Amino acid sequence: MNTPEWLKPGIYGAVIGAVFVGVVGFTWGGWVTGGTANDRAMAMSRDDVVASMVPVCLEMAQSDPARAEKLETIRAASTYQRRDALMEAGWATVPGTDAPNRDIAHACLAALDVDALPERAESAVDEG
Repeated sequence: MNTPEWLKPGIYGAVIGAVFVGVVGFTWGGWVTGGTANDRAMAMSRDDVVASMVPVCLEMAQSDPARAEKLETIRAASTYQRRDALMEAGWATVPGTDAPNRDIAHACLAALDVDALPERAESAVDEG
């Protein structure tokens, strides 16, 4: 097939323009593939579920009769083992499941702020 000479610059321009639009769209335009969009949606939903379960974890910690002992165990653990100690306390176990969730334990530990909690002196005498 013989293409007219005047058509070649138009074809080259269209191809170069399409490549340029694609590169600009994916780098600066915010375009993403379906896989990336799915990964982002899954991460956002996981973060939302964890955020919604932190109040449950805090309520479980607040209403636990052995709260003082468990807090001491968590405080005594090294910084990188506190999440595991909170999981062993049972506060990161979502009602209806058998195993604790690591992400919920991490978020609950941050919300609990174990180091900032006042010591619970139950045997202290009120000198009022």
